[in-house]
Amino acid sequence: MRTDDFLEVMHELVAFVRVAEAGSFSAAARRHGLTPSAVSRQVARLESAMGVSLLQRTTRQLRLTEAGMAVLERGRVMVAAAQSTMRVAEGHVGSPKGLIRVSAPKAFARHVLQRHLLTFLQHYPDVDVHLLVVDRPVDPLREGVDLVIRLTDDPPQGMVARALMPVRQLVLASPAYLASHEAILAPEDLMAHSCLSIGEQERDSRWRFVRGDDEVELTVAGRYTLNHSEMRLAAVEAGLGVGCVQDFVARDALAAGRVVRLLPEWAFDTNYQGMAYLLFSASRYTTPKVRALIDHLVGALTPGASAAPAPE
Repeated sequence: MRTDDFLEVMHELVAFVRVAEAGSFSAAARRHGLTPSAVSRQVARLESAMGVSLLQRTTRQLRLTEAGMAVLERGRVMVAAAQSTMRVAEGHVGSPKGLIRVSAPKAFARHVLQRHLLTFLQHYPDVDVHLLVVDRPVDPLREGVDLVIRLTDDPPQGMVARALMPVRQLVLASPAYLASHEAILAPEDLMAHSCLSIGEQERDSRWRFVRGDDEVELTVAGRYTLNHSEMRLAAVEAGLGVGCVQDFVARDALAAGRVVRLLPEWAFDTNYQGMAYLLFSASRYTTPKVRALIDHLVGALTPGASAAPAPE
């Protein structure tokens, strides 16, 4: 096939990308309102035009060939570019409008993001938001998400990353628990206490503390292990032991005196904290609706930033 003939197979290329991402002809067909056989014929035409096999078909699954993997990598870029091109007109409209897809971790979405999204929706009545609340990594290009919030100290390459706010894990206990147990004045004192760990990985029971040049790492144990921050906070409030909870989850309980922060002079070093970044594709055309939400969240959450003005 001549390289300048790609316009003749653009529909087929899009079909192939969707099939490869969905993992089946039927799933891709449902997305586009076609029949599986119609999508299969589109992919077959692309293979014929290119002169290579892109998919290995079996009765149970599809598998990309080496050529198929290379075409998928470049095809995704072409599809994204085509989508961006189609949004150029929308991008020049002065007033933000349309749908924005956002993803965020569960606890962050509930305790931090929700109230700012509600304010944004009140300010921009022509903008809709689809919020995907998941703790797994989200691929914005593959899943059609405009903005991704991720807690990390190492934002991914190839994406624009706007820092929103630091997130820390705090070590907490209830006043009643502290009144009936030995004092906790140093990290080593935790060895004598029931400690509530996250428990998703074996190293979650290894608690590490840093203070200047001093580092202390110890193995803790307790009666209750759970990977849900709000439930872990409730267990701490109930006096079941010492627990680690994200600062934004514990904020109200700390302010009300239901829990007490322990070892505040020590930094609790864990994988479940970091900077909350707002991520979006560097290759995606930033429309007014997306830019408005970026400015709104950065202004609301970033220390020292000023919120973007609401439209009149």
